[in-house]
Amino acid sequence: MRREELRDKTVAQIVTDHISAAHIFKKHGIDFCCGGGISMAKACEKNDISISTLEKEILDHIASTKIEEDYDAMPLNDLLDRIEHRHHNYVRTTLPILSEYAHKVARVHGHHYPQLEEILHLVVTTSAELLDHLEKEEQILFPEIRKVLDSQKENDQNGTPKSMQSPISELHDEHENAGAAFHQIEKLTDNYTPPEGACNTFRALYHLLEEFENDLHLHVHLENNILFPKAELLLKNTKN
Repeated sequence: MRREELRDKTVAQIVTDHISAAHIFKKHGIDFCCGGGISMAKACEKNDISISTLEKEILDHIASTKIEEDYDAMPLNDLLDRIEHRHHNYVRTTLPILSEYAHKVARVHGHHYPQLEEILHLVVTTSAELLDHLEKEEQILFPEIRKVLDSQKENDQNGTPKSMQSPISELHDEHENAGAAFHQIEKLTDNYTPPEGACNTFRALYHLLEEFENDLHLHVHLENNILFPKAELLLKNTKN
């Protein structure tokens, strides 16, 4: 890929084409999921980053990276399975541990570090919202997409899909809310940097928060920038 081709793409398109480049944008504080619809040049201007430097990092990374999984080319059924098995399971498995750490650290160290109470509040409220979010996807949107795919496979013209525009729009908004919450947590934790002399649970909390945010960014990218547009197109074409 040449620099000119890179500049013509949005941040989301670059990550869609080269998923492992996501960590480069993350390192520079550039949103590639909810806010990934802007050009790389605009993202650099917004974050006061040299576009030449960022381009070189991305192109060097692409040149040195082995062939990686192409999520954009993945059949929708496989993409749904991947999101559920990898990301939904991760969220459900990790949130109880995250909540336990956040409660314990706030209780023991909150009098010295008042930001821990706010972190705890964000973890608790975002956890509840994310679990509800997963249920909406697994009980409403994902089954509808699978239903349409199955009807296409069987050449069944009788299965009229429901309108998914409203649920997808709602899921988009919920992604924004979760992203904003973790952006606030990132600021409150000084980019997940535990204070000097922090105990192991304190350090484990910050490490897991950062890991969770990284997974959330990829999770949201796969849905906002690949799954949802393809689902909307699929449902629209099936109605016509």
